[in-house]
Amino acid sequence: MKGAGTIQDMPRVERPREKMMRYGPEKLGEEELLAILLRTGTRGRNVLDLAGDLLRRFGRGELAKAGFAELRAAPGLGPVRSCEILAAFELGRRYLNGKKAGIYLKPRDIWEELRDVRGEKKEHFVVFYLDTRNQEIKRDIVSIGTLNYNLVHPREVFEPAVKNLAASVIVAHNHPSGCLEPSDEDLSLTKRLSQAGKLLGIELLDHVIVTKEGFMSFKQKGLL
Repeated sequence: MKGAGTIQDMPRVERPREKMMRYGPEKLGEEELLAILLRTGTRGRNVLDLAGDLLRRFGRGELAKAGFAELRAAPGLGPVRSCEILAAFELGRRYLNGKKAGIYLKPRDIWEELRDVRGEKKEHFVVFYLDTRNQEIKRDIVSIGTLNYNLVHPREVFEPAVKNLAASVIVAHNHPSGCLEPSDEDLSLTKRLSQAGKLLGIELLDHVIVTKEGFMSFKQKGLL
């Protein structure tokens, strides 16, 4: 019945939501599961057609890795639907990994959290403020633009840390060029932030450079 009419034209027992209630989620295909998230189709395309279009556009397994901008650009997805899809996959990742929400111990955690930033055309400098259990208190985008002393000052990083009683911070920024090698400015800034953190008793745990393809940890490279 796909491609002809609407979901309402299908026999009730074959509709994705009714099928899930009757047989359980494990009996549904990927298109049907995604159709339940999407809820409705678009003009001329029922929700199963739309779900199939999205799976073909991104490829099997790649939809879960898409960021907001990529989803938003897909036909039939507005900002609300894009956010709902992102939320569903993020919940799945957190439960699958057995990781408590908002706890960051590895550079890959930061890379995954910054999926919307890592493809930006300008550098975004992000600070994660953590408590004594490495659980996120808050995060801020401190600057947007090429990293330099004027754009990112230790004060901009640590004032919110003191205000929010953070025990430590992790900083990260994207490299639009796709290169994961730290620049001289990256190295200098990291050193200044580390020194400032030691004076305040707020440890800089890591500085992570992210791109679409991967990440580089100053801690893992012995640069911090």
